[in-house]
Amino acid sequence: MGEKVPDVISQERIYPSRLNSMTLHQNHLPTMMDSTSSSLHASLAKLELSDGNSLYAKLVVGADGAKSRVRELTGFKTTGWYYSQNAVICTVEHKTENQCAWQRFLPSGPIALLPVGDKFSNIVWTMNPKESSACREMNENDFVKALNHALNYGYGPHPQSNLLGNNGDIFSWFRRDLTVSANECFEVPPDVVKLVSGRMVFPLSLRHANNYASKRVVLIGDAAHTVHPLAGQGVNLGFGDAFALSRIISEGIAVALTLGRCSCSFSQVHLLKKFEAERKRENIMMMAILDGFQKAYSVDFGPLNVLRAAAFHGAQYISPLKRSIISYASGEQRLPLFS
Repeated sequence: MGEKVPDVISQERIYPSRLNSMTLHQNHLPTMMDSTSSSLHASLAKLELSDGNSLYAKLVVGADGAKSRVRELTGFKTTGWYYSQNAVICTVEHKTENQCAWQRFLPSGPIALLPVGDKFSNIVWTMNPKESSACREMNENDFVKALNHALNYGYGPHPQSNLLGNNGDIFSWFRRDLTVSANECFEVPPDVVKLVSGRMVFPLSLRHANNYASKRVVLIGDAAHTVHPLAGQGVNLGFGDAFALSRIISEGIAVALTLGRCSCSFSQVHLLKKFEAERKRENIMMMAILDGFQKAYSVDFGPLNVLRAAAFHGAQYISPLKRSIISYASGEQRLPLFS
């Protein structure tokens, strides 16, 4: 991911001020008789910062997260809802380097262990609001013990429900073939030895901007769409947005549709709406899939648990299916509907 930047330096260089207001001027070209600085700026978007400075841009890309200030100032409306779950976020340290992303599905929600380099990992732990408050308030030693218990206890494929009985005999038809494979394929994640950051808690939601683009402004990433973190797809959707936007702008420039340099705003709006049409379809489809997963894992019901277990075992041991799922999830392939 590149060289790490100390927090103080990154705050000074990357976050020196915040966006207070934004003005989108009418698109026109200055003439030879009208070449003052103010007239040149009249065809650009003006961003006024909290330190009193102003920035001017042909295009403002709102990539400022789920609580996007750019989205707010532009007036983009959103549609969505909150889940009855919170996420506990923190950074932890291991004894040895963690080189693998781990995720376990617990009764209260998934917990993810995501390597960030060296011996450090980020934790994203989904649970109900009452549990998240307790996790935030408990002392560090107790929290580390709870983390290791959640990550390590009963690892491997062992779906259970209080409706299945103590022995889980309903799985006996495929237990014999999976016992050895489970022990071979599922490893224990590295133990957490200490916290290296504070614990943050925030409510989980699904939210989608009704529009991604208007003249001189376009939204990407969490500013345009937020999803449940259970499958780690939020960042991949954001990467897909960034790639599509850069490609479409490059294509526009290649055919002489340079942003902000035409006699009308058609070229810019056309490019941005092309981006919106392409990405909105794919994002909505993935959001629907993730929302379905969240709802499916929010129900503890015997027959549904059996179907979930069968589906995951099929994905694990049917190689072509497994490769396809990984390819779609990583963004290497587009969903069949959009291929």
